[in-house]
Amino acid sequence: MAISRRRRPGELTFVFILAGFSAAALWQAYLISGFSGLSKPGVFPMLAAATMLVSGLFIVADAFRAGAVRSDNGLSVFSRFVHDVTPLRFMIMLAIVAAYLFSMPWLGFVVSSGLFLLVSLLYLWRKSFWVSLLLAIAALGAVYLIFRIAFQVVLPKGALIPPGIF
Repeated sequence: MAISRRRRPGELTFVFILAGFSAAALWQAYLISGFSGLSKPGVFPMLAAATMLVSGLFIVADAFRAGAVRSDNGLSVFSRFVHDVTPLRFMIMLAIVAAYLFSMPWLGFVVSSGLFLLVSLLYLWRKSFWVSLLLAIAALGAVYLIFRIAFQVVLPKGALIPPGIF
């Protein structure tokens, strides 16, 4: 017995964008060195992009086979799209990420990343403040040790952070 499914709002548009991105990636991979030999630098990017494109085309075909979008619970198709694609939890995390990006030039990588980790853990994980703080410090410490100490990557310093710290 075949189970029919309906497309979700915005699904068809998204899969076309996905297939278009895959085709553009394939073209960019081809521009690396063309298809002049199997040992050329562009072969693996072309294989990956071709796999993405073929997969994307299968997804497009599947989306076309699915039934058309219909409104549920009295919501219009656009309202359902907004409800499904932009839930409140996602929008709050998007605001937290935006605050992280905007704070980086002033607070630097270490402080802004620590605050981002802490706020994200508190909001998404909903454990106690102290557990979230300990985990954020541990994760930030591991990132600092790996990148700053082991690989000697210069992490961005903020304009508000005094010289010599971090």
